[in-house]
Amino acid sequence: MSAPYTPPPSEPERRAETESLGSLMSQVTTDLSTLIRQEIALAKAELTASAKDAGKGAGMFGGAGIAGHFVLLFLSISLWAAIGGTDVGYAWSALIVAVLWAIVAAILAALGKKSIDEVDGMPRTAQTLKDIPEAVTPSKESR
Repeated sequence: MSAPYTPPPSEPERRAETESLGSLMSQVTTDLSTLIRQEIALAKAELTASAKDAGKGAGMFGGAGIAGHFVLLFLSISLWAAIGGTDVGYAWSALIVAVLWAIVAAILAALGKKSIDEVDGMPRTAQTLKDIPEAVTPSKESR
């Protein structure tokens, strides 16, 4: 009877038999460092592309805001002219349109203030920073 076939050792098996533990750990550290650098580079590239797309979208929203402003301006002028053509007169119709816009502005300002007051900031990050054990924070003596 012949001995069963055993395939030749693979590259990792050969290295494990011939190289020291320190050398293998050094290689693992180097590989891990390279992997982390590559992941950071990938993240930077993705963020750059995303930021460019977001910038284009923000520019489009800005243009839409300007166009919307002109729509409101001309609708306001039309309303002013329509009311002014009656017995109210143009001066009073301008005041009526201005009061309408003042009401809209007051409502939007109140809603905006409410939204700003509800902003929490970074509560989870602040909490995790508080939870760092004193063992990893520098002592006053080492400063």
